[in-house]
Amino acid sequence: MAKTIIVKQIGSPIRRPADQRATLIGLGLNKMQKTRELEDTPSVRGMIRKIPHLVEIVEERG
Repeated sequence: MAKTIIVKQIGSPIRRPADQRATLIGLGLNKMQKTRELEDTPSVRGMIRKIPHLVEIVEERG
């Protein structure tokens, strides 16, 4: 079974650079307090590291 992480959006993309908004959309997040379960890969971790002020890791599974 692959490792997964649950990511929650905690910040608003309003008045943020376009690349940060695009990163949120790439993670599948577009509304405040929305959560997504994503596969724990280096690319996903890099996207989360790019916008730590907008998302948080709620849980790590696997």
